Amino acid sequence: MKAFVVEKIGDKFTSSIKDVLKPKIIKNELLIKVEYSSLNYKDALSSIGHAGVSRNFPHITGIDLAGIIEESKSPFFKKGEKVVVTGYDLGMNTDGGHSEFCKVPASWAIKIPNSLNSKEIMTYGTAGLTAALSVNELLKNGLTEHSKVLISGSTGGVGSLCVGILNRLNMNVTAITTKIEKKEFLHSIGASEVISLEDFMQNSSKAMLKEEFDAFIDSVGGDVLAQGLKKLKYDGVATCCGLTASADLNTNVYPFILRGVRLIGIDSVECKLEKKEAAWQKLGSSFKLDCLNEIANEISFDDMQKVYKELLDGKAVGRYVVKIS
Repeated sequence: MKAFVVEKIGDKFTSSIKDVLKPKIIKNELLIKVEYSSLNYKDALSSIGHAGVSRNFPHITGIDLAGIIEESKSPFFKKGEKVVVTGYDLGMNTDGGHSEFCKVPASWAIKIPNSLNSKEIMTYGTAGLTAALSVNELLKNGLTEHSKVLISGSTGGVGSLCVGILNRLNMNVTAITTKIEKKEFLHSIGASEVISLEDFMQNSSKAMLKEEFDAFIDSVGGDVLAQGLKKLKYDGVATCCGLTASADLNTNVYPFILRGVRLIGIDSVECKLEKKEAAWQKLGSSFKLDCLNEIANEISFDDMQKVYKELLDGKAVGRYVVKIS
């Protein structure tokens, strides 16, 4: 079968499309014929041998996949059913979805809701699951229609999907971006206001800033997250799910003890299967976007190297969906 393989040769890493053996499954495993996968920042790190993501080589990338069960050795799934797999160890130290066939533990798989097809569910992928989990936390913490929400990393996968979902829920979205030339794209998917990162970071040395937003969804971390916390209104809520800017958070306690701000971490990798299933159901119903085609960039195996470079260089926009078969 065809797969995108990363290899370690001496101290260097190389990646290419190769013919490899089709995997064989054992008890409680599934063999999935992959229809679509996606490209994520974590995949890009895996493609260059980043030790924080992948340590086993040769290795097939792809932390997401959607496809049809080719063979099942689980009593809970049967041949021909459509499933989605995201998170766990898929595409990290276990071969991932950038292959024509992929084997996974049956406990990782979720049946695709009838309201979504394989391409749609991979347009969401891990990014969409993370976005849905983030929005769920805002709703659980009291946000309603017309709440004012700030989103960082807004042209990226998580950010752009959050913009779309919150617009569908009639919230007022302010998008932060380093790609101000993509302002029209952000307005087209639902942003009410678009501000540059440079403008957003003004007065960053101050301990507190004017109350502007009911909530903040952050996907980049570092000083951007710290700045957003200072701009939340009393009883505001922030979620964080990424670290492309920095893994460090240099802030103070004032937003928490003077305004009652809450900061909630979002994990889409190891969260309970029931939580994932509920999020996918929402992505197929109340969160489902009309602008998925605007967010999705469909690519082939042959395009992956180029897009990995764009992801690593911070130039990617929207979601990249890989057609496998």
